[in-house]
Amino acid sequence: MLVLINKYLRSGRTNHPAPGPGASGEMAQADQQHNDHLCLPGCVPVRAKRSSAASSSAAAAATVTTTARASRHSFVKAAASGLLAGADFTNHESLPRLPDAYAEFAAAFPQYAHGALARADAIRADEYPHLDRHVCLDYTGINLFSHAQMSSSLPSTSSAAPQPAAWQPPFFDIAYKSTSLRTQAQCGDAAAGAGLGAAVTRRIMASLKIPEDEYAMVCTANRTTAFRLLAESYSFQRGRQLLPVYDYESEAVGAMAEAARRRGADVASASFAWPSMRIHGTDLRKKLGRGRRRGGARGLFVFPLASRLTGARYPYLWMSAAHEQGWHVALDACALGTKDLDTFGLSLIRPDFIVCNFFKVFGENPSGFAGLFVKRSSLAALERSVIARSIGIVSIVPARRWSLHDGYSTELDRSRSFPKIAAVAGADPAPDDVDVETTSSFSGPLSSTAIARSRTLQHDPDHDAAEENGDGGPEIREVENGFPFYGEEQPSELLGENGHEAAEQPANGVMEVECRGLDHADALGLIAIGNRLRCISNWLVVALQKLRHPHADSGHQLVRLYGPRVKFDRGPSLAFNVFDWKGERVAPPLVQKLADRHNISLTCGFLRNIWFSDKYEADRSVVLEHRADGDSVAAVGKRRKDAAGDVGILVVNASLGFLSNFDDAYRLWAFVAKFLDADFVEKERWRYTALNQKTVEV
Repeated sequence: MLVLINKYLRSGRTNHPAPGPGASGEMAQADQQHNDHLCLPGCVPVRAKRSSAASSSAAAAATVTTTARASRHSFVKAAASGLLAGADFTNHESLPRLPDAYAEFAAAFPQYAHGALARADAIRADEYPHLDRHVCLDYTGINLFSHAQMSSSLPSTSSAAPQPAAWQPPFFDIAYKSTSLRTQAQCGDAAAGAGLGAAVTRRIMASLKIPEDEYAMVCTANRTTAFRLLAESYSFQRGRQLLPVYDYESEAVGAMAEAARRRGADVASASFAWPSMRIHGTDLRKKLGRGRRRGGARGLFVFPLASRLTGARYPYLWMSAAHEQGWHVALDACALGTKDLDTFGLSLIRPDFIVCNFFKVFGENPSGFAGLFVKRSSLAALERSVIARSIGIVSIVPARRWSLHDGYSTELDRSRSFPKIAAVAGADPAPDDVDVETTSSFSGPLSSTAIARSRTLQHDPDHDAAEENGDGGPEIREVENGFPFYGEEQPSELLGENGHEAAEQPANGVMEVECRGLDHADALGLIAIGNRLRCISNWLVVALQKLRHPHADSGHQLVRLYGPRVKFDRGPSLAFNVFDWKGERVAPPLVQKLADRHNISLTCGFLRNIWFSDKYEADRSVVLEHRADGDSVAAVGKRRKDAAGDVGILVVNASLGFLSNFDDAYRLWAFVAKFLDADFVEKERWRYTALNQKTVEV
């Protein structure tokens, strides 16, 4: 691996162009000051070949490298020995109180309570107050809007006249289109170049620092749709391969693999070494070099920079190795944070495709879309597929504003459709294969906040009387702030050409969109967000390992973690399981349900593609399990070939975001500690039965 890295770095010094505007400022500065070293996330610093002019700065570069290494070592030491030192908790009532736990946490990580890291808590308090009511650890994606921004755009009870013709974020909808990926990437929405969709696209690409002259953004309904669309559009000629690098079962990757197999591709998977869950490098190098190049490319290499379940980070130089072996590279950035692509920079290694996930409001409205970024120079690798024309390419369109009156019906939301997008005056007509079919998705107004606000609206006496007689039902109606009801004629000056509410546009005709979620991430920056999540996730790892069952002869730990433990560059995700005092695992779906009843959202996942070395061969029969028809049952130890397929480990997953704080981690820790009570699960069942709630069998 070191030989490969050195080879890449030497070629990069002589042949690679200067970093473009998409590169991060930190990386550019490092390249200017220390040309003889290059430190990349996920790998050790490697000494590149130095010229005689650069050799004079060797001492300074060595000092910088040593300082970085010492800083990482100091962080790990502070986390491992300075947090909850010498304490093992055998009773959930013996946990330190939140203020005491935070004081110890802040003493171990003094940088957390100062500067930009402290500003993150202020942003959360001002813009996302709803997060104090429910801990959201099940989000992976990029947040577009803030909760305060959503609340400010909800209908008001004031009698004052509304501001004319203002687009109300985050009230947009997605409109499905019938077109191919290649056509959409080449032409885009020619008729809506100055519309809402183009404005959102420009804002997203500016925040992610993806250059518009090199990449085209195609919006899809969701992540699974983006993966399947790419598989149906990629030219999987006979003999080409699909090589995904995932340590967990993914619906999106499964849909991609199914489409690739149907089109004649050979599908393989990377493996991950137990127990660290790092990439098995020897195996992946063999698979990258397998087969002969046919038509100039071996196939499609799908690579995430981090595991969504375990938090393990992978060196992105694997993408460079894949490029050198003749692969097209698709970067899955859905598990990354809002600013994590700044580390990647796009100036050193430019993937052919990038997939990102976007949702409207963190913790309130998870609806949104996925972005598939296509490198313009790689368009030749795409084909115009008939099947791909019907797979979830969407446009972002303004949504009509709705208010809630005594409830709502999701059937109306599903059935409502929008008229086709009209062409902008003077624009060329769109080709036939970009004909638009529209539908409505769940959006901001139908949220818990809107429901609460709707209760303040003045009720109609006739409607209330009808409801008392059993004749009244849920009703959705349009906002009354100066606007007529749906079906009545609206003032022409308040409507756009397509019948939607017009949006304010500056004099130059280019619309701008305020996305406070992206603004907050940009204001904090990569370093502050990374340090914040690093501190919280490592504290949570240490805290969970301090929970032990009382009076256990073998000293059973309550929690078993999978993947990296305390580590400087671990990701903000944790995979774990809870075990009772007899050493038997508590079913992950049950843990998820009980967490939800305690206002904590978690997810479940299935780890797979695990490789056991001879040293850990005895662990195979202990940790692996078979799944039959979606159910998980204990597996009997087999040979190494059984490390694929439906053999793996069902786990609970918690994913931290840049808005997560120490309180969230503490609440999760306190909840998991309740399992130290041997009767906790049974008490919960009796409690909810007593409340006349239906018992859910797991």
